[in-house]
Amino acid sequence: MSSPEDLTARARIRDAAIDLFAERGIAAATIRDIAQAAGVSSGLVRHHFGSKESLRQACDDYAMDELTRIRSQVLGSESFGDSGLLTAVYPEAMQLQRYLVRSTLESPGVTSAMFARMVRLGEDWLDDQGIHTEDQRAYAAVLVAMQMGMFLMADQLSAALGEDVRKPAGHLRLLRGAVEVFTHPLPHDQEAAVRAFLDKLSAETPKE
Repeated sequence: MSSPEDLTARARIRDAAIDLFAERGIAAATIRDIAQAAGVSSGLVRHHFGSKESLRQACDDYAMDELTRIRSQVLGSESFGDSGLLTAVYPEAMQLQRYLVRSTLESPGVTSAMFARMVRLGEDWLDDQGIHTEDQRAYAAVLVAMQMGMFLMADQLSAALGEDVRKPAGHLRLLRGAVEVFTHPLPHDQEAAVRAFLDKLSAETPKE
């Protein structure tokens, strides 16, 4: 996040809300807590956002847009591999991801819409990267679910790894493991056998 002096009051409120929502959950973080963290009055929070739900929606939109921007920046052909850039954007991206998982799971009325939005963005990213699979929607949906699952099982993962995956060192170890999973596919003969098995099941499984 930018330094407080560089932000408008509205942006300070939004960033404070993202941090508190990610840390405590949507229900537990109050307007007063957010106002105090942003260094403004509760009245100013309501002036800019109207309600806590409207503030959460603004945070959702910002987090989604900012993660999309960061992903495009990091994976751009000229920027990819720039360790300075990766170091600069990593803490913000990690916090935004934590926030989105909280928001998606703790807001039943928007959970399905939020997940669907993430999947659509995943499909767009696959297209932008020239990655083509047999089922783009399924690939993107599973990828989003796997990413969210790592945050949901933070306690279990931390216990298994012996360090807190919510903190940078543990989270980086978790990301390294994820990269290993995605860069070490099944041996070709096993992959062919699995695909043939799935094709056979698909042909024999009733559509309804």
